[in-house]
Amino acid sequence: MLVGSSLSFQSIIHSRRYRHNICKELLLVKSKSRTRFGITRCKILGSVNRQPDKMRLFVLSDLHTDYAENMTWVNCISTSNHQEDILLVAGDVAETYDNFLSTMSLLRKRFKHVFYVPGNHDLWCRTGENFLDSLEKLNALLHACDELGVDSKPKIIGDLGIIPLFSWYHESFDTEQDITGPRIPSLEMVCKDFHVCKWPAELSERDASLARFFDAMNEKHAHSIEEIQQKCKNIITFSHFLPRLDLCPEKRMLFYPNLPKIIGSNYLETRIRLIHGAKGRETACHVFGHTHFGWDASLDGIRYVQAPLAYPRERKRRMNGGEDWLPFCLHSEGKFTDRQHFYWSDYYSVNAREPDNLQPAPWVAKFYKRRVQ
Repeated sequence: MLVGSSLSFQSIIHSRRYRHNICKELLLVKSKSRTRFGITRCKILGSVNRQPDKMRLFVLSDLHTDYAENMTWVNCISTSNHQEDILLVAGDVAETYDNFLSTMSLLRKRFKHVFYVPGNHDLWCRTGENFLDSLEKLNALLHACDELGVDSKPKIIGDLGIIPLFSWYHESFDTEQDITGPRIPSLEMVCKDFHVCKWPAELSERDASLARFFDAMNEKHAHSIEEIQQKCKNIITFSHFLPRLDLCPEKRMLFYPNLPKIIGSNYLETRIRLIHGAKGRETACHVFGHTHFGWDASLDGIRYVQAPLAYPRERKRRMNGGEDWLPFCLHSEGKFTDRQHFYWSDYYSVNAREPDNLQPAPWVAKFYKRRVQ
């Protein structure tokens, strides 16, 4: 997720002044569409009542355990209910190495198998950490995972093929028309990655070099991926960043309309399609994280899922229905679980995107109007 120096995305999206109005405005906007959406959502059955007699697969992203409340949440996951289960962790575990190590240790004690891909927060070089750059920290995190028995490489477990995919975002991922204005802050003001991620001179967040670099890291697992394609009917790929722009609300719906420039990678979708097929298939699934929007939608033959723990204040206002449904059970009893209902993926299941519509949503317009007063 994103945190800025003078203006944070986190503070924008959680402004107390607007959060109740947002829900009301969303209800008004969506009541005019073909399907009426309310501000409440169906309760999702969590893992607490499931019987641990068969292997299940759970997914989770954006743990952010530098927040004490989130570390406590992880610590409260049952130590007995998941001893035969798999957990996919789709990045943004913690900002510091020590918190990362503590979190992954807790998860490893609770699940039989844990898989991990890095997120942007994981690669922040915080004060007091003696990493030359973010790549050195990445290597340290992956080494720690090896020591703990956490997988970051493709693997077959039972009838499941699990493929972690490394990725990074690039600005050209955003192909929709910009919403401009003097009150919209720059990427550098909003995205802290530009200040606390450190890269070698040949890599930059302002072009596609980082996205290409991280995508190329997947090439060394080509043989393992090919074996999974040959042997497994059920294949789950997962990444931290988004592979498609339509897995994020339109710019007019966002408090920060430039968000799409720092969330995803076209290289990632290309690689996913090479694995699952250009047209996908019924048993193809990709898990992602980063934006903190719960998501469950099938697009062009592939099911895309995001199940974020997110920040404590997001859960308190039940942004994705709270936390009782997490970690999300995606595969059980030899098959994928039913699609779950999330606010924005439900909205776009019946409403087409309108990228040429640059009129800010009412709650966004109110926010920027108040900023200049």
